[in-house]
Amino acid sequence: MNTALLSIDIQNDYFPGGRMALEGSVAAGRKAGQILSLFREKGLALVHIQHLSTRPDATFFIAGTDGVQIHADVQPVAGEPVIQKHYPNAFRETQLLAHLRSQQIEHVVIAGMMTHMCVDATTRAAFDHGFRCTVLHDACATRTLAFGNVTVPAMQVHAAFLAALGAVYAKIADTDGFCASLG
Repeated sequence: MNTALLSIDIQNDYFPGGRMALEGSVAAGRKAGQILSLFREKGLALVHIQHLSTRPDATFFIAGTDGVQIHADVQPVAGEPVIQKHYPNAFRETQLLAHLRSQQIEHVVIAGMMTHMCVDATTRAAFDHGFRCTVLHDACATRTLAFGNVTVPAMQVHAAFLAALGAVYAKIADTDGFCASLG
């Protein structure tokens, strides 16, 4: 089965010192770098997804800032595709679907940020486009959220969204186990 890695929004603003630092971003970035290295070593397809905010009230991922840059742990090398997006779903108004179809990709492996937003939206869209999906839970990070008077800790947000994705949309795996399955 033709497989591609989608490295979603692993950008400086999500790391300590960034404008929207996430809980667990450093560890997740390292795991994403690990899977990226393996895909490079094996010559497998990969795509870097970079979010550029176009909202007038945006506070992060602003063009021309260091925060919008792809993090050093997963920095693209010459010739690797980088698809820029403006919405949580990496397929919306981008060339991602055409790119994956042109390479006859059937399975996407997803690492990225934020679990509850862009990882979730892109995984669901990939499934709806007919791709088999694997989300590497330890190569993703998120943040604490609030709903009304309830504060939901990042670990619970992460677990809830992965549990929902794992019910139908994706296989949820850890990076080490997935790497071992690739040999």
